[in-house]
Amino acid sequence: MGVPFFLLMASVAGVIAAWAAQSPELLMVAGPAMLGSLWLWLKAFVLWLERRMRQGEPSAFEPAEPDGAPRSRFARPSRRVLPRRPKRPPKLIVVDGSNVMYWKDNTPHLATLLEVLRALEARGYSPGVVFDANAGYILAGRYLHHNAFSRLLHVPEERVMVAHKGEPADKTVLAAARDFGVRVVSNDRFRDWAAEFPEVAAPSHFLRGNYRDGVLWLQPEPAADPVTA
Repeated sequence: MGVPFFLLMASVAGVIAAWAAQSPELLMVAGPAMLGSLWLWLKAFVLWLERRMRQGEPSAFEPAEPDGAPRSRFARPSRRVLPRRPKRPPKLIVVDGSNVMYWKDNTPHLATLLEVLRALEARGYSPGVVFDANAGYILAGRYLHHNAFSRLLHVPEERVMVAHKGEPADKTVLAAARDFGVRVVSNDRFRDWAAEFPEVAAPSHFLRGNYRDGVLWLQPEPAADPVTA
């Protein structure tokens, strides 16, 4: 936007000079030049703003977290990933996105997470995904908020959450599963959270998976739903 802004300032100065000199001829030249420069600057500003929004960067219209990350619609990462019980999608399941993206070759890949989500949907699930704050840096080299992940994963925004910087997503994953009485897709054992969430000791509380010879394998469905505390 530097050049359009410079032209705008120069044309404004010309209009001021023409007005001060009481020169109609100069004003006839400087006036249209100022209007043209203003139009170019506005167009450049709109393009710049759209580019920043596409990249998922915070703008002047989107409040930011202290670390520069755009503010999530969730005030705290411990809040629900999805709407309250009466509005939840059928067969909801909570996906530990920062764990699942490592399932193939222990290397983070967006494609791995996409394949798992599509496999869950094929089983009739409506997955809600929770990420650690650094997930975007790991997958894309930059911060990604829930809107950006929603577009990448083809999952509704209300079913995606990114934890705040410095706060692990583990508690949010387990709290959401407990609130809605659903299972968790993760290979994490969550041992550090066993005192607060004793349900992690029940194998049926989780849907595990991995890749075998490059092919996705998901644990078969349990005979009954998990019992949550």
